[in-house]
Amino acid sequence: MSMTIHVDIVSAEEEIYSGLAEMVYAPGELGELGIAPRHAPLVTRLRPGEIRVDTGSGELDFFISGGILEVQPHVVTVLADTAIRAKDLDEAKALEAKKRAEEALANKASDIDYAKAQAELVEAAAQLSAISRLRKKR
Repeated sequence: MSMTIHVDIVSAEEEIYSGLAEMVYAPGELGELGIAPRHAPLVTRLRPGEIRVDTGSGELDFFISGGILEVQPHVVTVLADTAIRAKDLDEAKALEAKKRAEEALANKASDIDYAKAQAELVEAAAQLSAISRLRKKR
């Protein structure tokens, strides 16, 4: 039997996953992180992107809009702003959100929050990237 680590992925709305994994991949602010059992303790911020949980018998994919990752030797906890099962991502909604954010950033005369529009653009682009990656995997 291979070594495993317990993984919890939670958002403000719900616990989206709790179970064992052989490896976890997460979108850290400075790049992708790979977390194996007995990983050194770590706390870091996460950027919008895909969390991949390798259970040994398959890979589970989740999308987060950002959050915090806490790693202990036997437990990984993802505290996400928003978490969605990757299979539940809606490409049409992501494309519409990207279009709205791009229009808001392009409209210099409007009274908008540029930081918020930029964050929405990054999140929509990350969702589209996750959708594209899932298509290739199937």
